[in-house]
Amino acid sequence: MPSVENITFTAAPGETIGIIGATGSGKSTIINLIPRFYDCTDGTVSIGGRAVTDYDIDSLRGIIGFVPQKAVLFKGTIRDNILWGNEDADDAAVMAAAQTAQAADVIDSKGGLDAVIEAGGANLSGGQRQRLTIARALVRRPKILILDDSASALDTATDARLRRAISGLDFRPTVFIVSQRVSSVMNADRIIVMDDGTAADIGTHDELVERCELYREIYELQTGGATA
Repeated sequence: MPSVENITFTAAPGETIGIIGATGSGKSTIINLIPRFYDCTDGTVSIGGRAVTDYDIDSLRGIIGFVPQKAVLFKGTIRDNILWGNEDADDAAVMAAAQTAQAADVIDSKGGLDAVIEAGGANLSGGQRQRLTIARALVRRPKILILDDSASALDTATDARLRRAISGLDFRPTVFIVSQRVSSVMNADRIIVMDDGTAADIGTHDELVERCELYREIYELQTGGATA
């Protein structure tokens, strides 16, 4: 049985697509198809009108900034960890990415870019690890930015600042935000509501509140139906 099926959508350059649903509903499966962490067995995933299977894998992943659910950091300086996303970036570019990722205060609190991170980021909180891995993805100035539940450890105010900063980037990536939090996706251009491997509905927040029972239930459970 397919992990996901019968899902069709288009994301224009610079748009933000939210993907929401319960654990195991297929959210991560969809976005893992974009950088070809695995390939679909039926249908096509295309970027710029070209199937991802036609791209050289390094070229494909070179235009994608991917932030996984679990932040992955290695033992080394903060600078080295962020430069893993783009080894040619200078300190100004590193700090610009950190500012967007809401990680500048993390760097300051640890003593600067030369501060040492322990293996796995053991000397950082979950939110600090997530912000640094987002900075790593941003420093490459990707055409496509995928955030796979990668702000789950951030408080709602920091998450909101992060999304506003990303929307103001000069290179305007197409952004995919995977989350179980309505607040993280409600301002997206379109939201895909996943349910048991298929899209229950696709639309804007207002459209989905009006017509999608599953989305409305999630929204009301998390917010009490409060207006954004």
